[in-house]
Amino acid sequence: MNSLSANSLTGAQKSELMEQVKQQIAVANAQELLTKMIEKCFKKCVIKPGTSLDSTEQKCVAMCMDRYMDTFHLVFKAYSNRLQRERNRM
Repeated sequence: MNSLSANSLTGAQKSELMEQVKQQIAVANAQELLTKMIEKCFKKCVIKPGTSLDSTEQKCVAMCMDRYMDTFHLVFKAYSNRLQRERNRM
């Protein structure tokens, strides 16, 4: 194994490492969410790609992104609530 093994880390170092991993996962999830949102809204709203978006396309993209984010927040909240209920049962 390399010089950084889990057994050689202190409790504080393990906690710090876990926080860093959590942050990296959160960034990756945010990037994936943004990528999916852009792909889906672009596909839905931009029929003939050009050098700029007309006002109808701009409005469609804005509304699509708003709905996508609202839906994401609703699902995330429900998932968080479920996780909390599961933790409380343990």
